[in-house]
Amino acid sequence: MTIETTLDSIRQMIRAGQIEEAKAALDGFRETEDNLADMTFLRGLILRYESDREGSSQAFERVFDIDPDHTDAAFHLALLADQAGDEDLAFASFEQCAESDEAPVNAVMNLALLCEERGELERAEQFLCDILAAYPNHDRAKRFLRSVKSSYNMLFDERTQRERERHHAVLDMPVSDFELSVRSRNCLKQMNIRTLGDLLRTTEYELLSYKNFGETSLNEIKTMLCQKQLALGQSLKLAEPVPGEEPPQLDTDVAAVGQKPISELELSVRSRKALQRLGVITLGELAMRSEAELLNVKNFGLTSMTEIKHELAKFGLSFRVSAT
Repeated sequence: MTIETTLDSIRQMIRAGQIEEAKAALDGFRETEDNLADMTFLRGLILRYESDREGSSQAFERVFDIDPDHTDAAFHLALLADQAGDEDLAFASFEQCAESDEAPVNAVMNLALLCEERGELERAEQFLCDILAAYPNHDRAKRFLRSVKSSYNMLFDERTQRERERHHAVLDMPVSDFELSVRSRNCLKQMNIRTLGDLLRTTEYELLSYKNFGETSLNEIKTMLCQKQLALGQSLKLAEPVPGEEPPQLDTDVAAVGQKPISELELSVRSRKALQRLGVITLGELAMRSEAELLNVKNFGLTSMTEIKHELAKFGLSFRVSAT
């Protein structure tokens, strides 16, 4: 019987709960430099089955001093650390297992779990895909992979919702919160311009056309908006041409433009899916929608909004302005 076979038989005894027999077999085994790491590991395994967590941890750590690449010791040390709430040690030990050519499936699975808990969803997905590549019918890996992909969507939805809330919070800021002169405040109040969103839907011409509203007040408001990287009429303006590009040639046949399919727009997959959810087929239908309607679509954020506005501008179109 080879050394490996004898040590393996002792391990089987431990797993079967035959602890005393395993101890006796281990005590009768001659310890050498070549088998020291494996024998120390088995002693640690016995201590673990005897519920001596501290003793088994110390034994597994001694294994690393002898053989830093001992995968079994890393796996059991990771399990003990996880049970003790030492997440960093558990993570490091499971990582060491995963780097082995013969990594235990349970070690890779546990590492994927810890990655998900840490928000490292891409790493969790990769570990699960590695398991399924070797074991295509691994049911637990399949179920957990579906859970990780679902977490992706939840995380994206949360980010989109936060972006939407920040966007609305900015637009809903009352103009009274800004440092404006009494004349400017009164004029805006009389024009029923209550919020920053109202102001961004108002042009310079509309302000200057109002009684008692002059260049001084206009410049004051423009300066205030500029500090926030905003501008009057911003919500009504067509997208500005990119520097160096030729300005878009607008189709003068408005009816023909309205009938053009949205497939003619150069949009990302995310933006296209959002429009499909709204049932939008033509440019005319898109122009009849408001920014608020699009922002309420699942997974639709400000990036997609900017992209679609830029594409609409190529045809001389813009979104419908919502009633205030």
